[in-house]
Amino acid sequence: MGDFSRATHLSIKTLRHYHQVGLLEPTAVNPDTGYRYYSAVQIPTAQVIRRLRDLEMPVADVKAVLAAPDAPARNALIAAHLGRLEAELAQTRAAVESLRNLLQPPDGATAIEHRSVPATAAAAIEAVVDRADALAWWQGALGELRATVGAQGLHATGAAGGVFASELFQRDRGQATVFIPVQGHVRPIGRVASLVVPAAELAIIGHYGSLADADLSYAKLGSYATTHEISIDGPLREYYLRGAGDTADEAEWRTEIGWPIFRADGPA
Repeated sequence: MGDFSRATHLSIKTLRHYHQVGLLEPTAVNPDTGYRYYSAVQIPTAQVIRRLRDLEMPVADVKAVLAAPDAPARNALIAAHLGRLEAELAQTRAAVESLRNLLQPPDGATAIEHRSVPATAAAAIEAVVDRADALAWWQGALGELRATVGAQGLHATGAAGGVFASELFQRDRGQATVFIPVQGHVRPIGRVASLVVPAAELAIIGHYGSLADADLSYAKLGSYATTHEISIDGPLREYYLRGAGDTADEAEWRTEIGWPIFRADGPA
Protein backbone atom coordinates (compact mmCIF):
# COMPACT_ATOMS: atom_id res chain seq x y z
CA MET A 1 0.00 0.00 0.00
CA GLY A 2 2.95 2.34 0.63
CA ASP A 3 4.17 2.19 -2.96
CA PHE A 4 0.65 2.68 -4.28
CA SER A 5 0.24 5.68 -1.96
CA ARG A 6 3.39 7.27 -3.31
CA ALA A 7 2.41 6.56 -6.91
CA THR A 8 -1.05 8.08 -6.58
CA HIS A 9 -0.30 10.86 -4.04
CA LEU A 10 -3.09 9.45 -1.87
CA SER A 11 -2.22 9.03 1.79
CA ILE A 12 -2.62 5.66 3.48
CA LYS A 13 -5.33 7.20 5.66
CA THR A 14 -7.18 8.39 2.54
CA LEU A 15 -6.88 4.99 0.87
CA ARG A 16 -8.35 3.36 3.98
CA HIS A 17 -11.22 5.83 3.90
CA TYR A 18 -11.90 5.24 0.20
CA HIS A 19 -11.98 1.50 0.89
CA GLN A 20 -14.44 1.97 3.76
CA VAL A 21 -16.82 4.05 1.65
CA GLY A 22 -16.55 1.69 -1.32
CA LEU A 23 -14.82 4.14 -3.61
CA LEU A 24 -11.56 2.27 -4.26
CA GLU A 25 -11.41 -1.41 -3.31
CA PRO A 26 -7.98 -3.02 -2.86
CA THR A 27 -7.23 -6.14 -4.84
CA ALA A 28 -6.59 -8.01 -1.62
CA VAL A 29 -6.54 -7.51 2.15
CA ASN A 30 -4.38 -9.51 4.56
CA PRO A 31 -6.87 -10.96 7.07
CA ASP A 32 -4.26 -11.03 9.83
CA THR A 33 -2.64 -7.61 9.47
CA GLY A 34 -5.36 -5.74 7.59
CA TYR A 35 -2.72 -4.66 5.06
CA ARG A 36 -4.28 -3.60 1.77
CA TYR A 37 -2.79 -4.50 -1.59
CA TYR A 38 -3.40 -2.50 -4.75
CA SER A 39 -2.32 -3.28 -8.31
CA ALA A 40 -0.67 -1.00 -10.84
CA VAL A 41 -3.77 -1.13 -13.06
CA GLN A 42 -5.68 0.74 -10.33
CA ILE A 43 -3.38 3.76 -10.51
CA PRO A 44 -5.36 5.57 -13.29
CA THR A 45 -8.61 5.06 -11.34
CA ALA A 46 -7.00 6.38 -8.17
CA GLN A 47 -5.71 9.42 -10.04
CA VAL A 48 -9.21 10.16 -11.37
CA ILE A 49 -10.63 9.83 -7.86
CA ARG A 50 -7.97 12.17 -6.43
CA ARG A 51 -8.56 14.78 -9.10
CA LEU A 52 -12.35 14.73 -8.69
CA ARG A 53 -12.12 14.89 -4.90
CA ASP A 54 -9.65 17.80 -5.18
CA LEU A 55 -12.41 19.53 -7.18
CA GLU A 56 -14.77 18.97 -4.22
CA MET A 57 -16.93 16.38 -5.96
CA PRO A 58 -18.90 14.42 -3.32
CA VAL A 59 -17.99 10.75 -2.86
CA ALA A 60 -21.40 9.61 -4.14
CA ASP A 61 -20.89 11.58 -7.35
CA VAL A 62 -17.37 10.21 -7.81
CA LYS A 63 -18.84 6.71 -7.52
CA ALA A 64 -21.40 7.59 -10.16
CA VAL A 65 -18.69 8.88 -12.51
CA LEU A 66 -16.65 5.69 -12.11
CA ALA A 67 -19.75 3.56 -12.69
CA ALA A 68 -20.96 5.55 -15.71
CA PRO A 69 -21.69 3.22 -18.65
CA ASP A 70 -20.11 5.44 -21.29
CA ALA A 71 -18.29 8.74 -21.90
CA PRO A 72 -21.43 10.89 -22.47
CA ALA A 73 -22.92 9.76 -19.17
CA ARG A 74 -19.62 10.39 -17.37
CA ASN A 75 -19.21 13.82 -18.96
CA ALA A 76 -22.78 14.78 -18.02
CA LEU A 77 -22.04 14.04 -14.35
CA ILE A 78 -18.82 16.06 -14.45
CA ALA A 79 -20.58 18.94 -16.24
CA ALA A 80 -23.30 18.97 -13.57
CA HIS A 81 -20.65 19.30 -10.86
CA LEU A 82 -18.96 22.06 -12.84
CA GLY A 83 -22.27 23.91 -12.96
CA ARG A 84 -22.58 23.66 -9.18
CA LEU A 85 -19.05 25.01 -8.73
CA GLU A 86 -19.78 27.94 -11.04
CA ALA A 87 -22.98 28.73 -9.12
CA GLU A 88 -21.09 28.63 -5.81
CA LEU A 89 -18.40 30.86 -7.31
CA ALA A 90 -21.01 33.38 -8.42
CA GLN A 91 -22.50 33.39 -4.90
CA THR A 92 -19.05 33.89 -3.39
CA ARG A 93 -18.29 36.77 -5.75
CA ALA A 94 -21.63 38.39 -4.89
CA ALA A 95 -20.88 38.03 -1.17
CA VAL A 96 -17.40 39.52 -1.64
CA GLU A 97 -18.82 42.46 -3.59
CA SER A 98 -21.49 43.02 -0.95
CA LEU A 99 -18.88 43.06 1.83
CA ARG A 100 -16.67 45.40 -0.21
CA ASN A 101 -19.60 47.78 -0.69
CA LEU A 102 -20.31 47.64 3.03
CA LEU A 103 -16.72 48.63 3.84
CA GLN A 104 -16.42 51.15 1.04
CA PRO A 105 -19.64 52.13 -0.76
CA PRO A 106 -19.25 52.30 -4.55
CA ASP A 107 -18.90 55.62 -6.29
CA GLY A 108 -22.12 57.06 -7.66
CA ALA A 109 -24.75 59.63 -7.01
CA THR A 110 -26.20 59.46 -3.50
CA ALA A 111 -28.16 62.68 -3.66
CA ILE A 112 -31.62 62.55 -2.14
CA GLU A 113 -34.43 64.46 -3.81
CA HIS A 114 -38.00 65.30 -2.90
CA ARG A 115 -40.73 64.20 -5.25
CA SER A 116 -44.48 64.58 -5.36
CA VAL A 117 -45.85 61.43 -6.99
CA PRO A 118 -49.41 61.73 -8.41
CA ALA A 119 -52.00 58.99 -8.20
CA THR A 120 -51.34 56.56 -11.04
CA ALA A 121 -53.51 53.99 -12.80
CA ALA A 122 -51.69 50.68 -13.01
CA ALA A 123 -51.87 46.94 -13.47
CA ALA A 124 -50.82 45.33 -10.20
CA ILE A 125 -50.41 42.20 -8.13
CA GLU A 126 -50.93 42.42 -4.37
CA ALA A 127 -50.38 39.89 -1.60
CA VAL A 128 -49.49 39.53 2.06
CA VAL A 129 -46.08 37.85 2.09
CA ASP A 130 -43.45 36.71 4.55
CA ARG A 131 -40.20 38.62 4.36
CA ALA A 132 -38.27 35.38 3.75
CA ASP A 133 -40.39 34.77 0.65
CA ALA A 134 -40.51 38.39 -0.53
CA LEU A 135 -37.77 38.18 -3.18
CA ALA A 136 -39.13 35.01 -4.80
CA TRP A 137 -42.66 36.44 -4.72
CA TRP A 138 -41.45 39.73 -6.19
CA GLN A 139 -39.63 38.03 -9.06
CA GLY A 140 -42.60 35.83 -9.94
CA ALA A 141 -45.18 38.58 -9.60
CA LEU A 142 -43.21 41.05 -11.68
CA GLY A 143 -42.70 38.47 -14.43
CA GLU A 144 -46.41 37.60 -14.49
CA LEU A 145 -47.32 41.27 -14.47
CA ARG A 146 -45.09 42.12 -17.43
CA ALA A 147 -46.38 39.14 -19.41
CA THR A 148 -50.01 40.12 -18.77
CA VAL A 149 -49.47 43.77 -19.69
CA GLY A 150 -47.85 42.67 -22.93
CA ALA A 151 -50.55 40.11 -23.71
CA GLN A 152 -53.32 42.70 -23.21
CA GLY A 153 -51.54 45.21 -25.41
CA LEU A 154 -51.42 47.84 -22.67
CA HIS A 155 -49.08 50.81 -22.96
CA ALA A 156 -46.78 51.30 -19.98
CA THR A 157 -46.65 54.95 -18.94
CA GLY A 158 -43.69 54.62 -16.60
CA ALA A 159 -41.28 52.27 -14.85
CA ALA A 160 -42.51 49.25 -12.93
CA GLY A 161 -42.61 49.75 -9.19
CA GLY A 162 -43.29 48.20 -5.84
CA VAL A 163 -45.11 49.33 -2.69
CA PHE A 164 -44.18 47.61 0.56
CA ALA A 165 -45.92 48.01 3.91
CA SER A 166 -43.76 48.86 6.91
CA GLU A 167 -44.95 45.66 8.63
CA LEU A 168 -43.03 43.62 6.05
CA PHE A 169 -39.77 45.02 7.46
CA GLN A 170 -40.81 45.49 11.07
CA ARG A 171 -42.71 42.23 11.64
CA ASP A 172 -41.38 40.07 8.77
CA ARG A 173 -44.82 39.85 7.18
CA GLY A 174 -46.89 42.46 5.39
CA GLN A 175 -48.60 43.76 2.28
CA ALA A 176 -46.54 43.85 -0.90
CA THR A 177 -47.54 45.24 -4.28
CA VAL A 178 -45.82 45.30 -7.64
CA PHE A 179 -47.28 47.43 -10.40
CA ILE A 180 -46.79 48.77 -13.89
CA PRO A 181 -48.43 52.13 -14.64
CA VAL A 182 -50.47 51.68 -17.79
CA GLN A 183 -52.81 53.50 -20.12
CA GLY A 184 -55.96 51.58 -20.93
CA HIS A 185 -58.37 49.14 -19.32
CA VAL A 186 -56.79 46.32 -17.32
CA ARG A 187 -58.73 43.07 -17.62
CA PRO A 188 -58.33 41.11 -14.36
CA ILE A 189 -56.68 37.76 -15.03
CA GLY A 190 -54.78 35.46 -12.70
CA ARG A 191 -53.33 37.59 -9.94
CA VAL A 192 -53.29 40.75 -12.05
CA ALA A 193 -55.88 43.42 -11.33
CA SER A 194 -56.42 47.13 -11.90
CA LEU A 195 -55.10 49.46 -9.20
CA VAL A 196 -54.71 53.16 -8.59
CA VAL A 197 -51.38 53.67 -6.86
CA PRO A 198 -52.05 56.53 -4.43
CA ALA A 199 -50.30 59.87 -4.55
CA ALA A 200 -47.40 60.35 -2.17
CA GLU A 201 -44.72 62.78 -1.04
CA LEU A 202 -41.42 60.97 -1.09
CA ALA A 203 -37.74 61.38 -0.34
CA ILE A 204 -36.03 59.51 -3.20
CA ILE A 205 -32.57 57.95 -3.41
CA GLY A 206 -31.07 56.21 -6.42
CA HIS A 207 -29.69 52.73 -5.89
CA TYR A 208 -27.18 51.39 -8.41
CA GLY A 209 -26.41 47.70 -8.82
CA SER A 210 -27.88 44.50 -7.41
CA LEU A 211 -30.89 44.70 -5.14
CA ALA A 212 -28.96 42.42 -2.78
CA ASP A 213 -27.26 45.60 -1.54
CA ALA A 214 -30.42 47.72 -1.46
CA ASP A 215 -30.31 47.69 2.34
CA LEU A 216 -27.34 50.08 2.17
CA SER A 217 -29.38 52.62 0.21
CA TYR A 218 -32.39 52.08 2.48
CA ALA A 219 -30.16 52.87 5.46
CA LYS A 220 -28.92 56.12 3.92
CA LEU A 221 -32.42 57.16 2.95
CA GLY A 222 -33.93 56.24 6.30
CA SER A 223 -31.21 58.12 8.17
CA TYR A 224 -31.81 61.20 6.04
CA ALA A 225 -35.60 61.04 6.29
CA THR A 226 -35.67 60.62 10.05
CA THR A 227 -33.00 63.27 10.64
CA HIS A 228 -33.79 65.99 8.11
CA GLU A 229 -37.47 65.45 7.28
CA ILE A 230 -40.75 64.63 8.95
CA SER A 231 -40.97 60.91 8.30
CA ILE A 232 -44.56 59.66 8.22
CA ASP A 233 -46.18 56.26 8.42
CA GLY A 234 -46.76 54.75 5.04
CA PRO A 235 -45.47 52.12 2.67
CA LEU A 236 -42.03 52.32 1.13
CA ARG A 237 -41.73 52.44 -2.64
CA GLU A 238 -39.35 51.20 -5.31
CA TYR A 239 -39.18 52.10 -8.99
CA TYR A 240 -37.26 49.75 -11.26
CA LEU A 241 -35.74 52.00 -13.89
CA ARG A 242 -33.34 49.36 -15.20
CA GLY A 243 -33.11 45.74 -14.12
CA ALA A 244 -32.80 42.11 -15.11
CA GLY A 245 -35.32 42.56 -17.91
CA ASP A 246 -33.05 45.16 -19.51
CA THR A 247 -29.55 43.78 -18.93
CA ALA A 248 -27.86 40.81 -17.28
CA ASP A 249 -25.11 43.13 -15.96
CA GLU A 250 -26.16 43.86 -12.38
CA ALA A 251 -23.78 46.83 -12.28
CA GLU A 252 -26.10 48.53 -14.79
CA TRP A 253 -29.27 48.04 -12.71
CA ARG A 254 -30.89 51.19 -11.35
CA THR A 255 -33.63 51.42 -8.76
CA GLU A 256 -35.22 54.43 -7.07
CA ILE A 257 -36.27 53.98 -3.45
CA GLY A 258 -38.92 56.24 -1.97
CA TRP A 259 -39.53 57.04 1.73
CA PRO A 260 -42.82 58.75 2.69
CA ILE A 261 -42.35 62.21 4.22
CA PHE A 262 -44.33 65.32 5.05
CA ARG A 263 -43.00 68.01 2.72
CA ALA A 264 -42.68 71.36 4.39
CA ASP A 265 -41.04 72.91 1.33
CA GLY A 266 -43.97 72.27 -1.00
CA PRO A 267 -43.78 70.57 -4.41
CA ALA A 268 -40.92 71.67 -6.63
